[in-house]
Amino acid sequence: MNIRWKSCLRIVVTVLAAYLCIRYWELAENFVSLAVGAATPLLLGGVIAYILNILMSFYERILPKTEKRALQKIRRPGAMLLAFITLIAVIVLLFRMILPELLNCLQLILEKLPGALRTAYLWMDENFNIGAYLNEKEIWSALENLNVQETITKMVNFLMSGVTGAMGSIVTGVASIFSGVVTVFIALVFAIYILSGKERLGAQICRLIRVYLGDKALDKLLYVVHTFDNSFHSFIVGQCLEAVILGTLCIIGMTIFRFPYAMMIGCLVGFTALIPIAGAYIGAAVGAFMIFTVNPLQAVLFVVFLVVLQQLEGNLIYPRVVGASIGLPGIFVLAAITIGGGVMGVAGMLLGVPLTAGIYQLIKNNMAKQEAGNIAEIE
Repeated sequence: MNIRWKSCLRIVVTVLAAYLCIRYWELAENFVSLAVGAATPLLLGGVIAYILNILMSFYERILPKTEKRALQKIRRPGAMLLAFITLIAVIVLLFRMILPELLNCLQLILEKLPGALRTAYLWMDENFNIGAYLNEKEIWSALENLNVQETITKMVNFLMSGVTGAMGSIVTGVASIFSGVVTVFIALVFAIYILSGKERLGAQICRLIRVYLGDKALDKLLYVVHTFDNSFHSFIVGQCLEAVILGTLCIIGMTIFRFPYAMMIGCLVGFTALIPIAGAYIGAAVGAFMIFTVNPLQAVLFVVFLVVLQQLEGNLIYPRVVGASIGLPGIFVLAAITIGGGVMGVAGMLLGVPLTAGIYQLIKNNMAKQEAGNIAEIE
């Protein structure tokens, strides 16, 4: 009887909460937005801690174990420090490889802009006779006298002339930057606290759930958490490994075929490949545009090369490195990326696949359990 009253009470509370959320939807939405905004540093810290925990666990496995208490105490901080250094080194290395070449490419585009405009005008005049509608002398004079540096200087001066009337925007921008720095700092501190005492924190949460919800609820929750943890862990490790393989193959292939910007474009393709399926094509579009500024024909050949590489990678490497690890069919991967990207953009693309993989695994296991129960009842 007591169990029935508890079940009825839970149903009543759930229905009442759903009714209040629907009835006061705007108020509930504002409250949730305010709560998420206030907890953003903590949520970001949890994400950072989860990613760093993968690296930290790896270093804890390879660091030698010792019975000396002094060395044992610094084992966890040492592994955490190595994880931070590794992540920062990878980010700095990528930016140092990509940004300088990208800036050089933009400068090259600006330098070649007058000649490109002149060529485009000649082609349009030859095919569509636009010279009959435009003042050709003025166009040639403007193109020949176009000075990129002077144009940039005029643009900067024009923007600077409005600084006096835009002090409010500047103050707002500075405040936003300061707020972002503070948020990242708090997130890093929170991540360090989580990583330094993750076993104790996990035990406290399990104890809290066991006391107030019971052992059965704890077992179910741990099962769900472990399922999603396996999906996210396998996805992150597999996706990073796949990105490294794709970037390395791209660098080797571009070097063999003597495409320009081989190192930079290879790193860019590998970095954008962290976004499933669509990422490598984003890097390919940027790379093709950069090569186009040097040699248009090579840009076309580069696109062909990368399409072939993507087919080999998608059919041979990705299923073995990522697909098999998360256990998710390709059609669900595509659906997760499409829906996730539409809802949350790039973040949705990254989170959609492991979330879908976890849900898929939970449903698959539950269906197997239900089928086994039905067979047992028939027998």
